[in-house]
Amino acid sequence: MTRRNQTLFNQHQLNPPLLNQVAIDQLQHGQAKPLFLLWQWLQQDELRMAALMTCQKVMQQQGITDWLISAGFIRNLIWDNLHSMTSQPLNDIDVIYWCDNTPSSAEDQAIEALLVEQIALPWSAKNQARMHLRNGDMPYSSCVDAMSFWPEKQTAIGVKLVPSDDHTIAEFQLHVTSVFGLGCLFDLSLSRNPKRDKAIFNHRVSQKGWLMHYCKLSVTD
Repeated sequence: MTRRNQTLFNQHQLNPPLLNQVAIDQLQHGQAKPLFLLWQWLQQDELRMAALMTCQKVMQQQGITDWLISAGFIRNLIWDNLHSMTSQPLNDIDVIYWCDNTPSSAEDQAIEALLVEQIALPWSAKNQARMHLRNGDMPYSSCVDAMSFWPEKQTAIGVKLVPSDDHTIAEFQLHVTSVFGLGCLFDLSLSRNPKRDKAIFNHRVSQKGWLMHYCKLSVTD
């Protein structure tokens, strides 16, 4: 499977009134149950849903279409539920976006300020059009491309709300993007992205304390 096809394969949309039909369509890919569970868990988390609605509003106002709330926002939600834990506090909300119009840290701070004006949460906005400089990579072409270089496969996941255009009663669809597929999150593995050095992966596993907090996790690399 080519990288482009893999990216398309791992992008899914859920719309509440059409959830059953979408789930049936995804059965051949083994994604129906994970998608259904993820949608349920998000619906039950008022703060995460508020964050998604807020981010959608701000990004729409700014004319930014390539954006996601990523990393621990979704990863930890899945792991918390699979461990039957109460959801962890949102210590930071990683908002990634891609916009090549003079990318700068000032732009990130401006977006964070707009988000905080709407709801006081620990927002962290990063334009992926400049993150390659920090990471020593070639320029990223999108948010998905940027996530494909993140150290752990399980962190390379993001969600956003997109306006519904199918004339249903739902105003938005939930768009889920997982670079390496949802399976690697739901099987409770913790695995290195082969694009990143093993020492970086090991350092993050130790620094984040995932194995201590989530006793069912196992490192597969």
